[in-house]
Amino acid sequence: MSAEARRVADASFADALRRSGLGPLRREEVRTLQVNVGKLCNQACHHCHVDAGPKRTEIMQQDTADRVLALLAASPSATTLDLTGGAPELNPSFRRLVTGARRLDRHVIVRCNLTVLYVGGMSWVPEFCRDHDVEIVSSLPCYTAENVDQQRGNGVFQKSIDALRWLNALGYGTPDSSLRLHLVYNPLGPFLPPPQESLESRYREELRRLFGIEFHRLYTITNMPIRRFAEQLVRWGQHDDYMGLLVNHFNPTTVPTLMCRTLVSIGWEGSLYDCDFNQMLELPAGAARGRRSLTIWDIDDLTAFRDAAIATGAHCFGCTAGAGSSCGGALH
Repeated sequence: MSAEARRVADASFADALRRSGLGPLRREEVRTLQVNVGKLCNQACHHCHVDAGPKRTEIMQQDTADRVLALLAASPSATTLDLTGGAPELNPSFRRLVTGARRLDRHVIVRCNLTVLYVGGMSWVPEFCRDHDVEIVSSLPCYTAENVDQQRGNGVFQKSIDALRWLNALGYGTPDSSLRLHLVYNPLGPFLPPPQESLESRYREELRRLFGIEFHRLYTITNMPIRRFAEQLVRWGQHDDYMGLLVNHFNPTTVPTLMCRTLVSIGWEGSLYDCDFNQMLELPAGAARGRRSLTIWDIDDLTAFRDAAIATGAHCFGCTAGAGSSCGGALH
């Protein structure tokens, strides 16, 4: 191990919190239930921390989806259901989850890769989302074809643009519309995102000028050094440098607004985690307190997570570097 790697390994996230006068992370009231419905996806992006792709077979079953809805119904503080994957729309229970959550008067967010709308048999998705007032959050790592296709695959950019025009035509993303459409920027390599506000302005200007596309917000999200992106960093010989970058840019002012403070993550098979990144690392929820991993069948509601310890690791530097990073973009 290089000297840099040793330095990074020694600089644990817990130590960083202590040095900043912050105690161990604990959860507040759970407001968001984020559900990974499986790893099946029509794409295989280089930065994907889920390691999703067309050949993955991990898919949430209907009984698990029904238990998620029961847990949501029993947890009035959880006002948002956030569906992710993979491509969540490919899950057979996708419509069941959306309609069930809306009947409970919960807000629903779908993490959509845009190109899934052009998969055979999926053309119903945009109108379904519109009819159920679903918020759509879509990855678009640049407003140029070269950069997007480099990260997400050949032809992805043009399909993404076509999908955004489709959504705009349905009312998504237009300035006065309640149909929320947000875009997500991930860096193309091992560096931190630029300032979110200025990048959003540039995106808005270029997408409007070049394609007539409208959207509401741009979220900048730091690439997490786990799974597929971590493997890519190792191949590039830049893993140690990237971890050093994250550690050296630790920003303690991001800690109070970390998404794990108000979110609980559910895996495709029903396991409970403190965040989606911990889920991919199979790091059990801190609320388990050394037990086996908790599942949605072990609890009656989400009150067990209030004020519970949050499991952390070196990857948490990815959420606290610079302006911070969460599923809702920069924290500052």
